[in-house]
Amino acid sequence: MQQGLHAVTLVVPDYDDAIAFYTETLRFQLTQNIDLGEDKRWVLVTPPGSGGTALLLAKAEGLEQRKAIGHQTGGRVGFFLKTDDFARDHADMLSKGVFFEETPRHEVYGIVAVWQDPFGNRWDLIQFT
Repeated sequence: MQQGLHAVTLVVPDYDDAIAFYTETLRFQLTQNIDLGEDKRWVLVTPPGSGGTALLLAKAEGLEQRKAIGHQTGGRVGFFLKTDDFARDHADMLSKGVFFEETPRHEVYGIVAVWQDPFGNRWDLIQFT
């Protein structure tokens, strides 16, 4: 048996704002943007060089989903962006205004720093040793 995680849903306030952040700021690839009608779209973005899991950007519908924006993981870091060059990506993200909650730190597993996307989701930028 072979299985893999295809996509993880990220609830966002607006498709186009989310697409702009992930593709322009983080250089993710827009792999699918399909109109499903009734103001719904199937929007997948993937990190550069990734052959794996995508983010499914889902526009919030209704009060409960809007309240979940930025809090989908209960305040914990819920997303982990792996890099092969921490210094390069950290500097690039800083130059584009990405908010880092901390300075980079060295852990037994690698270099890591917590950052937030514009919607309040907490991420790790991480380069494993």
